Formats: sequence, C-alpha cells, structure tokens
Amino acid sequence: MPNLLLELRSEEIPARMQRKAAGDLKKLVTDALVEAGLSYEGAREYWTPRRLALDIHGLTARSADVREERKGPRTDANEKAIEGFLRGAGLSSVSEAQVVSDPKKGDFYVAVISKPGRATEEIVTDIMPGIIRDFPWPKSMRWGKASSKPGALRWVRPLQSIVCTFGPEHEETTVIPFEIDGITASNITYGHRFHAPEPITVRRFDDYAANLEKAKVILDAERRKDIILHDARDIAFANGLELVEDEGLLEEVSGLVEWPQVLMGSFEEDYLSIPSEIIRLTIKTNQKCFVTRASGSETLSNKFILVSNIQASDGGKEIVHGNGKVVRARLSDALHFWKRDQGNLPDLETLTASAAKFGLDINKPLDQRMAKLDALDVTFHAKLGTQGARVARVRALAKKLADITGADAALIDRAAVLAKADLRTEAVGEFPELQGLMGRKYAVLQGENASVAAAVEDHYKPQGPSDRVPEDRVAITIALADKLDTLIGFWAIDEKPTGSKDPFALRRAALGVVRILLERRIRLPLLATTRDVDLLSFFHDRLKVYLRDQGARHDLIDAVLTPDADDLLMVARRVEALTAFITSEDGKNLLAGTKRATQLLAAEEKKGTVIADGVSPALLKLDAEKELFAAISSASKDASDAVAGENFRSAMEALSKLRGPVDRFFEEVLVNDEDAAIRANRLALLRLIREATGTVADFSKISG
Repeated sequence: MPNLLLELRSEEIPARMQRKAAGDLKKLVTDALVEAGLSYEGAREYWTPRRLALDIHGLTARSADVREERKGPRTDANEKAIEGFLRGAGLSSVSEAQVVSDPKKGDFYVAVISKPGRATEEIVTDIMPGIIRDFPWPKSMRWGKASSKPGALRWVRPLQSIVCTFGPEHEETTVIPFEIDGITASNITYGHRFHAPEPITVRRFDDYAANLEKAKVILDAERRKDIILHDARDIAFANGLELVEDEGLLEEVSGLVEWPQVLMGSFEEDYLSIPSEIIRLTIKTNQKCFVTRASGSETLSNKFILVSNIQASDGGKEIVHGNGKVVRARLSDALHFWKRDQGNLPDLETLTASAAKFGLDINKPLDQRMAKLDALDVTFHAKLGTQGARVARVRALAKKLADITGADAALIDRAAVLAKADLRTEAVGEFPELQGLMGRKYAVLQGENASVAAAVEDHYKPQGPSDRVPEDRVAITIALADKLDTLIGFWAIDEKPTGSKDPFALRRAALGVVRILLERRIRLPLLATTRDVDLLSFFHDRLKVYLRDQGARHDLIDAVLTPDADDLLMVARRVEALTAFITSEDGKNLLAGTKRATQLLAAEEKKGTVIADGVSPALLKLDAEKELFAAISSASKDASDAVAGENFRSAMEALSKLRGPVDRFFEEVLVNDEDAAIRANRLALLRLIREATGTVADFSKISG
C-alpha cells in the first residue's frame, strides 16, 4: 500500500515546542485523512530544530465510493416539505427521486445519493493548507513581504519549504504539489545548515531519513538523545568522572542540534566553593551544558559537557573555548552573589523596626534579609498584603499548630521568621528555583539549629506527588502553616482554582497538606484552622485524588467521607479498614444484606411509611429475627465503642458478626407479614441494620 511523506522545514523551532508540535501534526493530518474516508496502517512523527516530519504508511490510494439512501416525505406531502427534501438531497426535481411504497405509511420519496471516492492526492491537497494555516503553535509570527496582507500565513518561525510525496513502497512516488502563501510542496529538502546546505531530492521516508543523515541531520529525536547521553557518559568516564544526568536538559539540548557533537570544557577549581546547586543551574540555564562529578561522589568537578551542532575541523577547540569564557563569566557572577549574601547589608539602620517586630538578630546576614523583606513592603498578593504580613500570619499559625505536631515552640518561631528570608538574597533573585535551599545554606552558615535550617528549605515541600514530605517536626509545622495560610487567604479573597486554571498552585498546596497529614500521621482538625466548609470540601477533593492514587476504591472513600469530616488521617484509616473488611467474605455478604435492607427501607420510605425508632422484643416471633436483634444490639455497641476509640479494624470485626444473622434473617423471615405490627417491627429491625453499619460507613454508597 502507498506511503505518505510530509516535511515542514523552517527556521529554528524553540526546543520546548518541538515534541508537542510533531504530535499535533500527526493527529491533525491522520484525523483529517480518516474523516475524508481514508485508512492507514501506522504513522510516526519526527522533529529536529528545523523541521517537523510525518511518515504515514499503508495509506489507502483513494476513499471508498459512498451510496446513501435518504428517506423523504410522503408523495402527497405539501410542496414546501418536498422542496426542502429535494434541496437537502441535492436533487433538482422529484423525477430524480425514487418512490417507495409502505403498506402502512403509503408512498414516499427516497433520494439515492452516490458519492464517488476521491484520490488520496486530491484529499491531501485539500486538507494540508488548512492544517498548516491553523496550526496550534503557542506563539507564531508573520514574515516577509506577504506578512502585511490580511490572512497571511503564521508559523512559529519562517516556513521555508514543504515536502509531500505519495506512492507505493517499491515504486516511484509522486509529489502532491499543494501550495500555501507561495510555498509549493515538492520532493526537495535540505540537510544541515552549515555542513550540507545543498538541496536533496527524496522519494519516500526510507531514503529521506537516510539522505538526511548523510547530510548531517539525525531525524529521530530519541536517537539524538541516545547519542548525546552515550557520548557524554563516555567522555566523562574517559576523564575519571561521572555525568550528572538531567532528563529535562537532555530533552532540551536534543532539540537544539541536528548533528550532536559532545565536547568537554572546564573552569577554574576556585569556583567549586560555590554551592553545587548554583553551579549546576548557572551552567544549565545559561549555556545548556551538563556538569560532572567525581566518580562515586556527589562533589562536582570543574569539567562540564557541552553539545555542539557543528563538527568542527579543529576538534571543537574554539567551541569549547567560547563556551568556557561564558561559563566562567557566569560563575564569577554567581560567586559574587554567594559572597554578598553572606555579608552585611549597607542600610542596617533602616531595618531596626522590622528586626524588632520579628525578634531578629540584626548582626546575622539572613536576619537582615528578612528585615529587609519586611521593611520594603514586598507584596505577596495585592489583596493579601505584604510578605512581612504573610510571615507574621504563618508565625502565629505555626505557634498554634505546635501543640498538634509536638515541635519545639522556640524553634518553630525561629524557623517561621527565617523561612522567607532568602527571597531577598541575590542568589535567589538570580535563580528563584533555589528558594528554600539557599535559605538553608545561609542558615547553616550563621549557626542556626539544624531543625530550623531544615525547615527553611523543607517548608516548601512537598511540591508535587513525587516530592518528599518533610520529616523534622519543625519543618512539618512550618510547611503546614505556610500552605494553610496560603489556602485560607486565597479562599478569603475568592481566588479559587477554576477548571484547569490554578495560577497560585492551590491544588498542589492542598495536596501537600493532605500528604503531610497522612504520611506523617498527624491528627489536625482542619475546621479549627479554617471554618470555611468550601475549603474543607476542596481538601476532600485532594484527599480523594491522593487515596485513589494509593489504590483505594472511590466508592469506599465516598462511603466514609462525610461533609464535616475534618480529620483527614481518620478518614484515611477508615478507608483502609473498610477496604480490608469489604473485600473479605464476611464483608461481601454483609454488604449484600445491608443493601437489601436499605432498598426495602427506601421503598417503604418513598411510600411515606414512617419506620419506628426502636424494635419491640415482644413482637419478635421467629428465632432468626430474635437472633438478629441480639446480634445487632451487641455488634452496634461494640462497633460504636471501637469507632469512639478510633479502632476501625475492631469496628469492622464487630460488624462481621452480623453476617450470619443477617443472612439467616433474609432466608427465613418474611418482612411483609400480614400482621401490620409485626411488619412494622421487622422494618424497624432493618433500620437497626442500616444504623449499625452506618457507624463505620454509608454502605449504600458501596458498589457490589
């Protein structure tokens, strides 16, 4: 079957956009082909910095003929109805329609509409200009003389050429020469900008990819990544070092080169006095280079690895030299930041009021930065005040939480006032992603308690589902206070997440609270910190997400979670105990019996029947109902006592004793007895079943 090759070649596409753009191209083209009546065996997208390519194999040569019978009105219908039918079917008169007789409905018109299939070349010519013109780039541009015209083509970078060929695998292919804004598709592409700028004639994907590689272009992005990673590891190993791997940087660099050449540069060892995180970020952010470390060690070396797009005649010496100059300049700046952050600020006399407000030691560098943060009235949010006000709120809330977390009050107070201090350091000003981490380093340098220093970094954690949760009690307390203050504040000003929009990362903050409470086994009544039931509901949503990710069933979570449940650890424990019980044989059978009881009660209540609050022992006539009443009386008390003692497994064990009596009751007892009093008493007995199981969960919400 024929194959289709498509390439859109342009100026350099930003690396961050390439993978998604190639995927978008594949989806848009294949969806349009299928919608036009074609089918294909497979499709794969490719990308380099200067091109998006698509290989579709096993594509049908033409769409199938279509024959459609469209039923119309009766032959004696009014003229307007018949005209509308003819117009919709594309017929000029009733003579072109067939008349079909139905014994019951009479004679009516039927239009037989035949549409011949179309050649794939024709379909591609129709769909491609629209796909290119409406391509979903996050950002796009116009260029050249045509850019001033209305409706001018927009592309992420100037589009230079298009390849579009179609044909069977082992035969000659044809060019599908569609045109858009003066660019006509052909079978001509170009290789590496510097090494092979000459035109290349291609037929199908195999020779396209092979000829590009001869022209110093590796089309497959994953293969470029493999080459970079393999060569970087090898060059590091050859120098007695290890590559510090970075998947994000590898993805980015593979999108910057078509012909990757891995080289090693170096900088003076004096710069290794800078924290490794700053070195790594400086080299990564500014030069897109990898760092290395001594084999089997976490200590960085003074060697870095760069990836060039040029196979230089001098072996890359000039490229390494140029990159080295820039790296040294950037590291010199970083060293300057690092040293200045450890020194005194020049305007200490203006900071005394702020220092007194927070109990700061004005002789310590990090304390000075916190005082400066407050004195400058740096805005946290227009409706929530300054960073200084925020620190004061977190400090007060952390003090209240100390009784729950068991952390030292003095250490909590110190950690709270220093937690945001590094926001005024030059290192964090240059690299915002280092906030917290740099604060910890500066805290250690000025002799802070280890728990305080840890809290300065870890109060931001966890920042995602895979990030670690703080372990130190002081860090746990500050992390909870910081996240709760953020959530309470944004709820107070009605800045809540909506749909996919969450500009202040409030879902992440709430999930962080959930993870800390559950993974560190902390009992925190959330309604004691916020009386906003809508915010509590938001926590419930995050709790559900977390528990489902841990493998809990959604129906079991719903069965346990009540609108006012503000102790999330207890909810999680209930779900855990209910899961173990409901998957046991006793649990499955009791669930079935309870559901049957609940359904019978619901049917009666729907009819307006009032179910009695209590059971009259004198009206219990059969052994099975007497046994059930006794079992419920015992199990209900045991389950309630266990729940009160927060022993949910024992509560489930107590309920499991109902399994036999409930089964026997439904086997031997007719609820709808002829005697109205007995019937009412048995309904009351069913109500006791519902109430007994309801002490641990709402069984009506459990599936099965």
